[in-house]
Amino acid sequence: MYCPDHSQLCCSRCVELNHRLCVQVTPLPQAAGGKSTNFKNLSVSTENTLSQLKQCQTYQEDRIKSLKVSYKEHERLIVDGLRVNIVSYLRECETSTVNTTHKHMQYPISEMREEIKYLLADFEKSTIKEKKEELNLKQAPLKVVRNSCIRLHYELFHLHVAIPKVLGKELSFIASKKCLENIQQSDIFLKENVLNKVFTVNGKSVHHVKMPSESDTCFITAVCALPNGQVLVADYFNKRVKLLNQQYHVVSHLDFRDAYKQLDSDMCLITPTEVAVAMDDEVQFITVSQSQLAKGRKLKLQHSCNAIAYLHDDLYICSDTALYKYRLSGKQVCRLYEDTSAYKTVYKCAVSPTGDRLYITSYMEDKLLTLARDGTLLATYTDPALGDLYGLHVTPAGQVLVCGYCPGTILQVGWEGQSKLATLVTVEDGVRRLRSVCYSSTTSSIIVGQKLNDTILVFRVE
Repeated sequence: MYCPDHSQLCCSRCVELNHRLCVQVTPLPQAAGGKSTNFKNLSVSTENTLSQLKQCQTYQEDRIKSLKVSYKEHERLIVDGLRVNIVSYLRECETSTVNTTHKHMQYPISEMREEIKYLLADFEKSTIKEKKEELNLKQAPLKVVRNSCIRLHYELFHLHVAIPKVLGKELSFIASKKCLENIQQSDIFLKENVLNKVFTVNGKSVHHVKMPSESDTCFITAVCALPNGQVLVADYFNKRVKLLNQQYHVVSHLDFRDAYKQLDSDMCLITPTEVAVAMDDEVQFITVSQSQLAKGRKLKLQHSCNAIAYLHDDLYICSDTALYKYRLSGKQVCRLYEDTSAYKTVYKCAVSPTGDRLYITSYMEDKLLTLARDGTLLATYTDPALGDLYGLHVTPAGQVLVCGYCPGTILQVGWEGQSKLATLVTVEDGVRRLRSVCYSSTTSSIIVGQKLNDTILVFRVE
């Protein structure tokens, strides 16, 4: 049987228990003989959902790995710190007993060494045990989501493969309905567990990024997090791209001193060791190797270039009033969206991990626009807290972050681009003149760049 009211396949028992009040329950032969399913559209929807599930699985696995690395490093630092303190204490004891009581104190000190060695071993075991328990607690929900992704992907993939091989209207009808049901379940799961999962800020740190040789105050217009925990920042006033290590210290930089070139733009990750920087009317590629930066190839454009995003060999580039799609090779594919009603109507851009959503900001109107992959406008979002809407970022899991320059706010917006999920940061958190925002899944942190400020802010999130 099939119940159109609930869009569910059912047996006679289901009809008796759950569909007694439904008036359109029909036998399968009759239901299958009705309007045929558009298998082409179903295939596209299935592939898109499969891609999202795979992306979700990969994201959870990356977070699990990141947690392991983070906790291992934390354990090492604690133990190393204890070792240093003990060694320092022993040296002090030995120094204080030189000459006069050295002969008598040699054995007690030796004995003390052995005792401290055992204490240290016990401490290491205790610390490791505690940290492992804490790590397991934090990993548990990530593993649940990952395993659910694997299960849903497995079920949907086999339906996807089976549908073209099914013969007969009834079996095709059953397979298509099962497939649609699985897609719906997957969509609900992804929205509840990933796409609209709200960040919680649980700590803040401040890091100086001004170099000793610089006379100008820093103006960080773009931030890009690398998978290894390093961070790239674009400093507009000092005309430099700087590489920060895992402790957010500047370890390398590249100068862009051309009078007509500006770093008042954007950058995005291409590979784990390559980024693309948008400036004026060109895209400059930069490679990162052994904590050193090197300029790579350039793409010369026929329009201005103030923002850039990348996904699956495609570049998305903003030119103040239009959004263009390019191949990574530099070939222009099309102009996806345009608004010439004012200046900076297409200011920043970002793309969802599956490519089915594009996000752009209209700086003059303080709006976040959500587009379909073909450029069709799907949603518009405004918020009084987002005065001078500058920063925009989409996380590897598809969460949308936007920041307002004045009064200084970071919001998390739903992936549909229609509503606010949370206010993550405000001026009360010490932010001023926000210009850029970026999320690092490696360190589970939101990194913020500011105008006329020699520091970046790092907010730890869960």
